[in-house]
Amino acid sequence: MTPIELDPLYEAKKYEEQIYSLWLSQAAFHSEPNPDRTPFVVMMPPPNITGYLHIGHALQYTLQDIAIRYKRMKGFETLWLPGMDHAGIATQAVVERQIKEQGLTKEGLGRDEFVRRIWEWKEKYGGIILSQLKKLGVSADWDRLRFTLDEPYERAVKTAFVHYYEKGLLYKGQRITNWCPHCHTAISDIEVMYANEKGHLWYIRYPFADGSGSVTIATTRPETILGDAAVAVNPADPRYTDIVGKEVIVPVANRVVPVIADEAVLLDFGTGALKITPGHDPTDFEVGKRHDLPSMAVIGLDSLMNENALHYSGMSVAEAREKIVAEIDALGLLEKVDDYEHSVGHCSRCASTIEPIVTDQWYLRMKELATRALEAEREGKVEVLPVKWRKVYEGWLENINDWCVSRQLWWGHRIPVYHCEDCGEVIVSVDAPHVCPKCGSSHITQESDVLDTWFSSALWPFATLGWPDQTASLRYYYPTSLLITGYDIIFFWVARMVISGLEFMDDVPFHTVFITGLVRDEQGRKMSKSLKNQVDPLDLISMYGTDALRFTMASLSTYGGQDILLSDQKLLSSRNFINKLWNATRFVVANVDVKETLAGPRPSDDQLGLFDRWILARLADATRDVTAKMDMYDFGEASHRLYEFIWGDFCDWYIELAKIPLRDEARAPATRWVLAYVLENMLRLLHPFVPFVTETVTQQLYSGDHLMATAAYPEADGMITYDKDATQADYLIGFIKAVRNLKAVFHLPPTEKQSVVAVGAESDIAAIMANAEAVKFVGRFADIGTELDSTQRHIKGAYGTMQVMILAKSDFDYEGELKVLAGKLELLHADTTKFEARLGNQDFLARAPAEVVDKDTQKLEDLKAEEQLIATFLQGQG
Repeated sequence: MTPIELDPLYEAKKYEEQIYSLWLSQAAFHSEPNPDRTPFVVMMPPPNITGYLHIGHALQYTLQDIAIRYKRMKGFETLWLPGMDHAGIATQAVVERQIKEQGLTKEGLGRDEFVRRIWEWKEKYGGIILSQLKKLGVSADWDRLRFTLDEPYERAVKTAFVHYYEKGLLYKGQRITNWCPHCHTAISDIEVMYANEKGHLWYIRYPFADGSGSVTIATTRPETILGDAAVAVNPADPRYTDIVGKEVIVPVANRVVPVIADEAVLLDFGTGALKITPGHDPTDFEVGKRHDLPSMAVIGLDSLMNENALHYSGMSVAEAREKIVAEIDALGLLEKVDDYEHSVGHCSRCASTIEPIVTDQWYLRMKELATRALEAEREGKVEVLPVKWRKVYEGWLENINDWCVSRQLWWGHRIPVYHCEDCGEVIVSVDAPHVCPKCGSSHITQESDVLDTWFSSALWPFATLGWPDQTASLRYYYPTSLLITGYDIIFFWVARMVISGLEFMDDVPFHTVFITGLVRDEQGRKMSKSLKNQVDPLDLISMYGTDALRFTMASLSTYGGQDILLSDQKLLSSRNFINKLWNATRFVVANVDVKETLAGPRPSDDQLGLFDRWILARLADATRDVTAKMDMYDFGEASHRLYEFIWGDFCDWYIELAKIPLRDEARAPATRWVLAYVLENMLRLLHPFVPFVTETVTQQLYSGDHLMATAAYPEADGMITYDKDATQADYLIGFIKAVRNLKAVFHLPPTEKQSVVAVGAESDIAAIMANAEAVKFVGRFADIGTELDSTQRHIKGAYGTMQVMILAKSDFDYEGELKVLAGKLELLHADTTKFEARLGNQDFLARAPAEVVDKDTQKLEDLKAEEQLIATFLQGQG
């Protein structure tokens, strides 16, 4: 045997970069269509080119990588296609800030030069996040890297636009738009984030034009009074039946407008009478259309009062509001002002307050498209997990509005719509026309707007595979298998990909969508700059190693998609687990040539010892359990089962038990084979979770002749389970645990050897005595007896129906220890009662965050277990 020397500690920094380079050099992640294999495909949610790896990425990309590595080892033709999103608004904003520092503006540079500079920036900085993903160990096929603005993808986007246009689903029109004055563009409804803000409700009298009095309206936006087109009341409101049809004078503007009746007016808001401003409110805009009211904007796209705002023109909204209220008050028309908290829309990109303004935009009709996406999910063609997110997906599609797809930006997919300057012909074409098809003029201008970034992202699952061309990759890899993403983009991306896949491929884009929770701090708080609790995954990797971060993310994830509470303690625990694996490997390689041993014959059953058969049975059970959880994407439970088997069964028990036969040359060969076999399979089971350490060990074991990344995953069906032997071994291990627990309860030093007496059924005693050597060695017993010496003092416990006793020293304060335990039992019972009452309180369960309830539930379980343990011991004393 040629000994393999492993370092005393696993140093992640020493190995990770060279291991990743090894995978790349071996093309371990590359995929090609293979008719002999079933494809398993994951499309990487493309990070923005402006992005950096954050802790949410670390969670989602880790889980995706676990799935891909598992399926690759299971023999699937796996493709994890990576890419980047051009991120229209975000990227343009970054480069605008950059040129501003140089004293330049995009307008001064011109569109072509500005876009050229963005491409230059993209080439220099846009790939930073990809290198960070490699540090996380992602096994993506980098040969297939795509970008949402590369030339083939651009053609796909244009093809989709033209298709929708020719089908009558795309139209351009004047509608109320969510306008971001900071980003200088329209945004869609789902890009508006609402937050409650404290403000005021102004009650203002509108005089009747005939001088017969006035009607009082309530508004949160007095600055828009200058654009009022009517006063509206609900037709069912008896207070205002007599004034419908009359005319009122708009304060300050001195414009006469009608009083109308419309069911959109809420009876219980303010006075029940509302000013209608079609140019600055979505509801008012619809009311205006129904009643053929004029629409006038008084706030410009720069968020300043415009030329229609009379003497307030050029003022900011806030300044105009203050002065208009003052003028109304001076006119004697301000009845009162109430404090009022209301929901205000903000841009999801920059957090600026959204200004509803009527603009000319392109819209995609969504009702018909959404119907198919709903049916696909309800028929099970797309499975959304966890189940709780299905209602969110369905609810949005059921209440969907037309999608504003145009953006007033320069960076992005320019809308493929062209106008003939001579005859006015509108040309919608994938290829830019050189002459007008109607009049032959060459004076053709393309629209300046670009498409919403999410329009192009919605094509990601098939545009990346060559669509609209029917490529071999598209035919083989589509539809894809799995999408893992956060719940914040169910609307933005997930539902729209389903819509696009059904429209252009006549099939869903993926079979399963798994929605993860958020990563929070250990107190359950959201990561934020203000709380100073944000963590950089690269810092965590530097401190704990990539595998520790990955294993933590996996072990904390749940099939129910609960939020994850991240802490240094959990990361440290994962690093300790990896070091435990490393040390176990050091023990094995110090005693076994793994490569040579596994190349030889398997020992016969009669050559295997009881505990050899036990660990093989345990391995088979663990393999079966882990495989079942991996198949259902329950990576949290899979990691827990692996931890339990590797740390518990293998490291804590079998390695210690193996030391006895390793000293006996007659029994050693079989045990060496078992050590090698179990280690090899453990590494394979663990590889999807902790790829760097498992590959590092594999390279050491096989001298570079074997690649773990492409090795076969263990199959439980091919493993022999020794059920009877496993049961017997479990009984013996349970006996040792009973003695250990007895020592722990009475604070006896765990390494100190004591004499143990077991009194019970003859068959139970016989099993222990037949394996006395192993039981004594692992249990650290001085000896095992089967008869009680009444002249000596014993600490008494129980194991099933058997009495278990430890010989006590003469100075052991037996009665004192029993009193301490009795007191502790009372305290435990009081704590248990307190937690039971809390968890039985329905008000608490309704108000408390899920994370708090989970913590308390776990605490209660721990308290009950300790209470039961001490109560059992006290009952066994006599």
